[in-house]
Amino acid sequence: MKKLFATAVLLAASVPALAHPGHAELGFAEGVLHPLTGIDHLLALLAAGIWSVRQQRAEGLNLRARRQSLALPAVFLAMMGAGAAAGMAGLHIPGLESGIALTVMLTGALVAAAVKLPAWTGAALLGSFAVLHGNAHGLELPHAASAAGYLGMSALLLGAGRAIGTLPLARLAGGAIAAAGLGMLALA
Repeated sequence: MKKLFATAVLLAASVPALAHPGHAELGFAEGVLHPLTGIDHLLALLAAGIWSVRQQRAEGLNLRARRQSLALPAVFLAMMGAGAAAGMAGLHIPGLESGIALTVMLTGALVAAAVKLPAWTGAALLGSFAVLHGNAHGLELPHAASAAGYLGMSALLLGAGRAIGTLPLARLAGGAIAAAGLGMLALA
């Protein structure tokens, strides 16, 4: 657990990179690094993972709750891919940076407040958040190799968030993420 916590702290200390235009020629390695170097994406992915596992814990450890909890990261990745495809096609969502900051704040708040939502509502909410993050990725790294890299790393970060979500201090982590999102929103 100490190693996991240390890893999470190091990831959270990554260099902020809210917007990085000009990456048209970058490939898989840059895609892998992208979610790690953008604090907005990093925190959103960790919070989504934490919240998804906390949904299972709120519901109990029955099989249905486990499946629904595992579906949330899958929905996040799928919708992130859809947003990325739209970005690669040149669609730019208006207010993207503010929207991304808002998703960080709201996802952190969901964790901090231990909000329990019905499965479909939670999936729709996280999915809409993921479209924004995916759109930013698609605009910044518009190649299939880059997309494979950031979707793969995003899956790992969602998994890390799920591991953090099992820790006693998960709600505190959510509060810190929400506060960081509020700061990002103020700067956007």
